Amino acid sequence: MNKIVEYFEKPNVSKAVRYIFYASLVLLLISEFFIEKHPYFSWAAFPAFNAVYGFISCVVIIAVAKVLGKLWLQKGEDYYD
Repeated sequence: MNKIVEYFEKPNVSKAVRYIFYASLVLLLISEFFIEKHPYFSWAAFPAFNAVYGFISCVVIIAVAKVLGKLWLQKGEDYYD
């Protein structure tokens, strides 16, 4: 297992894997324009709707988690005094 991790940590391999990942994302977004959809809601028919919706959802989840962490989980420095 360690050899696999060491292999992917090499700079040239890491860069190649990153470029392959980005290229696959671009190909998936381009393929959205050519795939016939049968959405239940009209707004789901827009190209790349699922990608945009997923991105916005992740941003909202992170923002809510940060707010909850600040207001509810974190305690003051003198909490145990």
